[in-house]
Amino acid sequence: MESDGSSCLPLPPDVENRIISDLLKESESNLKEGNLHYVVSNRWFRRWQLYVGQPTEEFSSKDHSSDSQHLNVSPFNVLRPGPIDNSDIINNGGDSEKNELEMERFLVERRDYVLVPGEVWEKLYDWYKGGPPLPRKLISQGVTQKKIYVEVYLLCLKLIDSRDGSESTIRLSKKATISDLREKVFALKGVEQKEACIWDYFNKWKQSVLDGTSQTLEELNLQMDQHILLEVDGITPQTGMDATQNELALVALEPSWSPLSIAGGAVMSNGHSSSYGNQGSSLSTSVSDMDDRNDISSTAKNRKRGGLTGLQNLGNTCFMNSALQCLVHTPPFVEYFLQDYSEEINSDNPLGMHGVFALAFGELLRELWLPGQSSIAPRAFKGKLARFAPQFSGYNQHDSQELLAFLLDGLHEDLNRVKRKPYFETKDSDGRPDVEVADECWRYHKARNDSIIVDVCQGQYKSTLVCPVCRKISITFDPFMYLSLPLPSTVTRSVTVSVFYGDGSGLPMPYTVTVQRHDCTKDLTLALATACCLKSDEDLLLVEVYDHKIYRYFDNPLEFLASIKDEEYLVAFRLPKRESGRPKLEIIHRSLEKYSTDHSKGLERKLFGTPLVTYLGEEFHSGAGINAAVSKILFPLRRTYSSTVSHSQSVSRSQSMDNEVEETSEKELFFQLLLTDDRGVSCKPIGKDSAIKHGPLIKVFLDWTDRERKLYDVGYIEDLPPVHQTRFMKKTRQEATSLFSCLEAFLTEEPLGPDDMWYCPVCKEHGQATKKLDLWKLPEIIVFHLKRFSYRRYLKRKLDTFVDFPIHNLDLSKYVKSNDGKSYLYNLYAISNHNGGLGRGHYTAYSKLINEKRWYHFDDSQVSPVDEEEIKTSAAYLLFYQRVEK
Repeated sequence: MESDGSSCLPLPPDVENRIISDLLKESESNLKEGNLHYVVSNRWFRRWQLYVGQPTEEFSSKDHSSDSQHLNVSPFNVLRPGPIDNSDIINNGGDSEKNELEMERFLVERRDYVLVPGEVWEKLYDWYKGGPPLPRKLISQGVTQKKIYVEVYLLCLKLIDSRDGSESTIRLSKKATISDLREKVFALKGVEQKEACIWDYFNKWKQSVLDGTSQTLEELNLQMDQHILLEVDGITPQTGMDATQNELALVALEPSWSPLSIAGGAVMSNGHSSSYGNQGSSLSTSVSDMDDRNDISSTAKNRKRGGLTGLQNLGNTCFMNSALQCLVHTPPFVEYFLQDYSEEINSDNPLGMHGVFALAFGELLRELWLPGQSSIAPRAFKGKLARFAPQFSGYNQHDSQELLAFLLDGLHEDLNRVKRKPYFETKDSDGRPDVEVADECWRYHKARNDSIIVDVCQGQYKSTLVCPVCRKISITFDPFMYLSLPLPSTVTRSVTVSVFYGDGSGLPMPYTVTVQRHDCTKDLTLALATACCLKSDEDLLLVEVYDHKIYRYFDNPLEFLASIKDEEYLVAFRLPKRESGRPKLEIIHRSLEKYSTDHSKGLERKLFGTPLVTYLGEEFHSGAGINAAVSKILFPLRRTYSSTVSHSQSVSRSQSMDNEVEETSEKELFFQLLLTDDRGVSCKPIGKDSAIKHGPLIKVFLDWTDRERKLYDVGYIEDLPPVHQTRFMKKTRQEATSLFSCLEAFLTEEPLGPDDMWYCPVCKEHGQATKKLDLWKLPEIIVFHLKRFSYRRYLKRKLDTFVDFPIHNLDLSKYVKSNDGKSYLYNLYAISNHNGGLGRGHYTAYSKLINEKRWYHFDDSQVSPVDEEEIKTSAAYLLFYQRVEK
């Protein structure tokens, strides 16, 4: 009978893989709200996938389909991973309440972590131990279509106690009720419910009392990291005094309210929104730093006119703020939503959101155009967005283009003037003139779709498909709301790797080589071999070092370099080919350091430096043999040796050096070595006569003392970057391209992909047809989406190519095939920017006020003027153009 892995002996890798695969299939068939999943570091999980022979998702790219027969790594060539290690996704600096561990913010699934069902976690934990466990529940999201998601980040609330001004952290699910929140707060503070109340204290302004209802925290629009206020009977926080006249933290009084019509929106008497909250004392528009007094007066003057209001970040919502600022500065939208559009609300459209979304957007736009404001918090709008588009809920970073597509489509359906959509059967062109077919398709489209979005944002393109077998030509005309343009993707990266001599024949040196983005580890190894003048009888052993330990060996030469994150530290060891079959010795450095806590002081062993790897000789079975191997690899670090050798040159060891080691080995200090296991947990001192068991890898701790430090220069192994410092794959400067080049690439004929085969009505088979797009009709507002993000399965990357785009007089006439004689001249009025890398990037926006030549920078709540020549950057992601009317 096959073991389930609960015994002390590890299971064969293929058995582990089979057990986990069966558990995953069983879990996928039983997904329901409330089930537990666990967050696991992708760094560790990827190592386990390699060990069991399961190709990681990065290995499945079609870019290397010719090598597919080599993608499955033999599990017996990869070392078994150590304990589950979630330390790289835990925020050690964050506070933890009642052992609730806080995850690092802005992590990306399948890049930083994976989610495994509870049954899978229990089995992995049974086999490997480690952790810490990070359990998360499945919750349902959405109104029209409910979907089940894992709530990775719990809602974090900052509780202020009005009695003493102290602050505590409360973490709950956003699906928790107000009753759950009250129970947790009162238990934490030791007060009776009847004696106290809790306020929604967003921006440190009293919004509303959180009474004991069944409403969820999500339904009340409570946001990540916002404040809530605990008031206890006998305390008068408005005056800042209690019954004994002790000073307390001041609490702002609630403002009064005054309702307005739909054209003006509900606002408070002080000009703040009833739905979106106010800013309190946080005046964030950055005009005070400007040197030009004219700029200051201009900004103040325009703020009185409206349109210069920032949007507060509600927990990684910069993607939403950027897209919204571009839309609310779209001139036709400003004109439309500032008027009474209630008659156009389509509350019966099954494809829409009953008009709720259009009303929420209109209220937000009016709020942003109210004069005299600095910034507002779009809490109500974010709540509506999460209800109808659960993919944008939570607190992860999202794509502003994906949000823009949802916003435009959602607004269209909520404002669709067509109450009953007629049915039309799609007709083939059958050789008819393009003008006739295009007009017919547009009439059909308008008969079913008629809104301000169609009027302003929708154009039409011609799609031509050609069957590769019978040459059948199919022509269709389809509407579009934006154009996604490809960018050049032949990007190289520079990689810096520290190269050590595994046989002790020279000093370590860093080498920087250039590789292609889609390359594998074998390509990096080849480039590195050339750079370091690798000899024909040598091999390079590439490893990743993390936390002063070797985290993994790159055993698979076809692992994609794109799967290695920027902060990972790479090291290579030059080793003789003739010794490749011998056991490896892994040397981990430790030093004795002082520590001090509130309760005790003392000394402790801490890891430091770069681990070293060498092959063991025939005498590896003894402690003396291990010590000799350590002495050999450390020989270049001897102060009498390294002081005579330049750090910037490669040094080869001569036969006389070998003789010198043999002659002086008896005089050298015997290192303080300890044999450890794969996990680095157990420690067993190694003496000269200690017997060492045979194995493919032997790990030892090398404890450095003052005596060894006098003999050896440890600076060569201590030169490690901080854990979070970027060391790998720094992007090289790329040549610029133009918007026209991107547009022409979009319009170039190309074959359909294998996953997008076309069914030919003549051949009656699916084939890889060729496809050609042409622009036929262009709208008043045209949005260009520069495809900076590309996907290969779950692997995502970003291109920082600089795209040169016109600000004025973008002439698209030559690209329009309808020959209607119209002028297609456009001016730029807004840009959505993405700065930084994946996951931890930041969105901002540039926009012009209506009928004003001045540009402004919208960075969440910060709004400041910007010169026109500064808006062209490699961060440009979405370009908004308006047609010039002549």
